[in-house]
Amino acid sequence: MKWVTREHVKVDRVACPWLIRKFIDAAAEFMFVPGDQVASVAAAQGATPYDVPGADLGHHGEQCSFDAFIEHYALADPALAKLRLIVRGADTSARDIAPEAAGLYAIATGFAASGLSDAELLDLEFPLYDALYRYCGGSA
Repeated sequence: MKWVTREHVKVDRVACPWLIRKFIDAAAEFMFVPGDQVASVAAAQGATPYDVPGADLGHHGEQCSFDAFIEHYALADPALAKLRLIVRGADTSARDIAPEAAGLYAIATGFAASGLSDAELLDLEFPLYDALYRYCGGSA
C-alpha cells in the first residue's frame, strides 16, 4: 500500500508509519509532500492520505491520527491502547494525558529540528516507538 501525508514529520506522522509497518502493512510505502499537494499525489499515486485536514485517518475532535488508525483497523492490543495516549498527548495540547507525552514531544521536536529527511527521521525514530511499545507491555 502507498500512503501520503504532509512533509516535515513530527509525532503523528512518525507514529502512524510505525503503526502501519508494524500492524497493517510491513511493505508500506510512504510519501511526504507539501500539505497542499497531498490530495493530488494521493489521487495520482493511488495512495491513502493521512494526518491532513479532511482525511478519514486524521485528527477528529480530541483524537489524533494515531487514534484514527487504531480504531479504523480495530487494533485491540492493550499496549497500543496505552501507547495511543502517549502519542495523542505528544501530538496535541493534551500533554498531561500520559506522563510520557511531554517527553515524546520533546524527543520528536528535537528529531524534527535535525534537518534530516522525512525518510531518515522514520528510520531513526522507529526504534523509539518499538521501545515505547515494549514499555507499554507489547512484545517486539
